[in-house]
Amino acid sequence: MTEKEEEARLDMIETENLTRKFGDLTAVDNLTLRVDEGEVFGFLGPNGAGKTTTVRMLCCLISKTSGSARVGEFDVGKEEDALKIRRIVGFVPDNVGLYDSLTAYENLDYYGTLYRRTDSQRKESNEYFLKMLGLWEKRDTMAGTFSKGMKQKLAIARALVHDPEVIFMDEPTANLDPEASKGVREFILELKREKKTIFLNTHNLDEAERVCDRIGIMNTKLMAVGTPEELERSVRGRRTEIQLRQVTDAILDSLKKLKLRNLVREGNKLTVDVVNPEEENPDMVSAIVGAGGRVESVTVAGSTLEDAYLKLVRDAP
Repeated sequence: MTEKEEEARLDMIETENLTRKFGDLTAVDNLTLRVDEGEVFGFLGPNGAGKTTTVRMLCCLISKTSGSARVGEFDVGKEEDALKIRRIVGFVPDNVGLYDSLTAYENLDYYGTLYRRTDSQRKESNEYFLKMLGLWEKRDTMAGTFSKGMKQKLAIARALVHDPEVIFMDEPTANLDPEASKGVREFILELKREKKTIFLNTHNLDEAERVCDRIGIMNTKLMAVGTPEELERSVRGRRTEIQLRQVTDAILDSLKKLKLRNLVREGNKLTVDVVNPEEENPDMVSAIVGAGGRVESVTVAGSTLEDAYLKLVRDAP
């Protein structure tokens, strides 16, 4: 992204020292972060980490204890801004809360009416989202007969009927089978292509890595923020593993002349920390071959998002 493009992006969500207490329990502790317009931001953390509490504050469903937050141009905590925030956000809760006695179409139409959408607007959006989520053929079926995956898709459609600028999703694939989860992830990516801002609560590491531009790791406090790649490198950088037919003293002496970082020998395998393997690996292979060595394989490895997540959560005070 160019400098001009970076400047053009707006902070759609911004918090500073946002805190929520329930009696003596601090659920969210001095949270400071920003989410760009059009970004898919993942909020990772274990159960009880404060993810849902954060979203409920940002959606003006519960009050904050202290600190500040803004969604779009409106301030969380200002009574006159609360309704304005609710008009520009969509919320997919962990409990879908549909009207089981209404059809899929009637559920969407009811919520569209609450948002004062016109008849034509409701008709257009209802059909659009039901088709996009593969529910159009079930539009006249009672929601109470739907599977968990179908209900979750309908809840996502319901959150979008008023064309919100920001969409909050709280564990949207929890308890879903792999096929239903895949469908929800694909829809999130479709929303991303439409430049919607998405705030995704999850403890599914694979899901976060697949769909999120950046990830915040939360455990009451915000432990770290970055792209999946940045978080992975924060635990341990990249390393090259070289499997040899045989490691000799001549090979080790030749490699030491390259002033490598953290050269480790394990039998006939050598591991070296690298910054730019594309440039460093050829020099190492050349040194090995020049010393009479035979290379069987060269592999570039690095820490995973799971490594970063577990380290940060376990290190939390």
